[in-house]
Amino acid sequence: QVQLQESGPGLVKPSQTLSLTCTVSGGSITTNYYYWSWIRQPPGKGLEWMGAIAYSGSTYYSPSLKSRTSISRDTSKNQFALQLSSVTPEDTAVYYCAGDTTVLAPTRWGQGTQVTVSS
Repeated sequence: QVQLQESGPGLVKPSQTLSLTCTVSGGSITTNYYYWSWIRQPPGKGLEWMGAIAYSGSTYYSPSLKSRTSISRDTSKNQFALQLSSVTPEDTAVYYCAGDTTVLAPTRWGQGTQVTVSS
């Protein structure tokens, strides 16, 4: 059973870079045809897909966030990471990592982690 767990700071100051890590257990992030995504939900709003890294290491980003987003992985630790630069209070959200063989409809999710952008 694949399980995902997000970790990282819960508070980030405006203009800084938000960094989160997702640790995957019960399966390898290099398993063929799996995609590992970051998804967020701002307060009172719907889910927003931010981007993903594939089993091959290829990355995919939401056009609206592409200029500020970077997703990477550490296969030795079975982790993948999110960096979002130049954050503003509008980036305050619950951030989820997720994985599945489909990019936009993952069925395996972490519990989510609240990140607040505030000075």
